[in-house]
Amino acid sequence: MPNFQWKGRNAKGKRRSGTMEAPDTRQVETFLKRLRITDYTIKDAPKDLLSGIAFFAPKIKPKDVMIFTRQFSTMIDAGLPLVQCLKIMADQSDNPTMKTMIRDVNNSVQSGATLSDALRKFPLQFDSLYCNLVAAGETAGILDLILKRLAEYIEKAEKLKRKVKSAMVYPVIVLFVGLVVTLVIMIAVIPTFEEMFASTGKELPWLTQKVIDLSAFITGQWYIVFPGCIAMVFIIRKLLKTETGSYLFDRYSLSMPIVGDLIRKVAVSKFSRTLATMLQAGVPIITSLEIVAGTAGNKVVEEALNDSRAAISEGRPLVDPLIESQVFPNMVTSMIAVGEEAGALDAMLIKLADFFDEEVDAAVETVMTMIEPLMIVFLGATVGTLIIAMYLPIFGMAATMN
Repeated sequence: MPNFQWKGRNAKGKRRSGTMEAPDTRQVETFLKRLRITDYTIKDAPKDLLSGIAFFAPKIKPKDVMIFTRQFSTMIDAGLPLVQCLKIMADQSDNPTMKTMIRDVNNSVQSGATLSDALRKFPLQFDSLYCNLVAAGETAGILDLILKRLAEYIEKAEKLKRKVKSAMVYPVIVLFVGLVVTLVIMIAVIPTFEEMFASTGKELPWLTQKVIDLSAFITGQWYIVFPGCIAMVFIIRKLLKTETGSYLFDRYSLSMPIVGDLIRKVAVSKFSRTLATMLQAGVPIITSLEIVAGTAGNKVVEEALNDSRAAISEGRPLVDPLIESQVFPNMVTSMIAVGEEAGALDAMLIKLADFFDEEVDAAVETVMTMIEPLMIVFLGATVGTLIIAMYLPIFGMAATMN
């Protein structure tokens, strides 16, 4: 989004200035009116030489946000003023992008904005969950406690994400190596065999002929094959970004034979911990479910949570739509039902999140144990088929000679 620079006077008549990312100046004006800034001017912020090249700008990682949140919590708990905390963290940050962001947040807070409103200017680093929890902490006067819980939540969420990534790295590498080896054989090896077989003038076995035809097509029509593959990947990505495409993919991923169980457990763990964190902060359950649904990462789970939000609005219990969705295991819905009846839903959700964190560990090990031999068999079968196809004519000629 464009970056705008503004100057004006606050309610006490003091000069204030700052920068803000927004789609247009009208949103900046709305923001300034909410801060009671008057006599303001808005103009495009000057651009650095390398500001448009993302490669040169250091990224703000979730780990940076987690450290920022934990340090912020410690300083607030020690009794330091909010503005002083932000200034200290901006000065000690080694990441230039992080330093600039914290200073921008500090300028907004000095201009009269709440901390949550200042953080909403950076949705990539501080999502709706983060900002709503900070707003609840500011209202209740427990900002230090909320920030501590947020830091723990981010840490556990990143740990969960690393587990899932570690389970996916090996099969992706094996598939990539298999594809590269297959292409090398098709492009460099098989044409040599084709010339040798052509010189004999004998009819080739069916499998050998099909492999040679496929090799000839790839080498002769490469200007169609490779752009076609790229176009297919692009089309699939576009389809997955549509509402229907992403829903169908998420529904299918939950029913996959090996990975589906892992995806389901990750979704349950994330849902339980996020909703528990929101409820413990005092955020109303309807608002909590809306935010949790938006951060679910799975359209099927998101639909189930939205149905639950609608059910609660109608006076029905939370657990009924979760049972109807058939996404959540029976143990989960049973424990949520007990938590609702006992008035201890947040504590029950924390227990569920801890349990499913351990289940994710076990599921990752299971997936790795099962996928490793499957990938080896797949790679061996692919390369072995090509080799056998090339040696079948040689075996035939040897038999004839004997």
